[in-house]
Amino acid sequence: MAEEEHKGESLLDKIADKIHGHDSSSDSDDDNPSASSVKAKIWRLFGRESDVHKCLGGGKPADIFLWRDKKASGSVLGAITAIYVLFELLEYHLLTLICHVAILALAVSFLWSNASTFINKSPPNIPKVHIPEGPVVEVAEFVRFEVNRGLTLLRDIALGKDLKKFLGVIAGLWVLSILGSCFSFLSLFYLTFVLLFTVPVLYEKYEDKVDSYAEKAMHEIKKQYMVFDAKVLSKIPKAVMKYKKI
Repeated sequence: MAEEEHKGESLLDKIADKIHGHDSSSDSDDDNPSASSVKAKIWRLFGRESDVHKCLGGGKPADIFLWRDKKASGSVLGAITAIYVLFELLEYHLLTLICHVAILALAVSFLWSNASTFINKSPPNIPKVHIPEGPVVEVAEFVRFEVNRGLTLLRDIALGKDLKKFLGVIAGLWVLSILGSCFSFLSLFYLTFVLLFTVPVLYEKYEDKVDSYAEKAMHEIKKQYMVFDAKVLSKIPKAVMKYKKI
């Protein structure tokens, strides 16, 4: 009988120890936030909340820019590099290139089609090529939306509604004017594509370090802007319209 009571007490002690251990672990979980909650509080560049892949739109274009599909990424970058070498370094003209490629393709196809009867081979199977309506409409809608948004932004800036945006646009246009004087349009176009194929993938690899430095830089920029606002912008007289009731 005493042995049964001892077993019962030991069993109750084990249950109590498990309950207390569970409570202490839950308390420690409450005191120490989880890794996901800490990660959610990390400052991200441009205030983004999703990963780099989603910020680039997801899908095939994001896979190409982030080198998820190495064959497609290499092919696209190689084609762009070949175009740059032809037009910029070799000073080949676009219309000349199109005409030469068309002449070569038509000549080969024409000769093959006529010679197939003599060499007992089937003529070339040239598929019908047509541009689908869906992608063209989507691209046109995207371009239209971005152009309208840009025009709206420029209108708001021209009306003097946002001084910060005005200064940012002026600084951006000034930088573009300097780049335009140093590089040709095709060189800038190629440089943009090279940056698209290098910067996102490097940022995705070292995003924690980059975000840390970017956060410090943004704090310093905001600090300097507050000083500039206090010493210069706040002293600019603003026109005050007074309306009198008749």
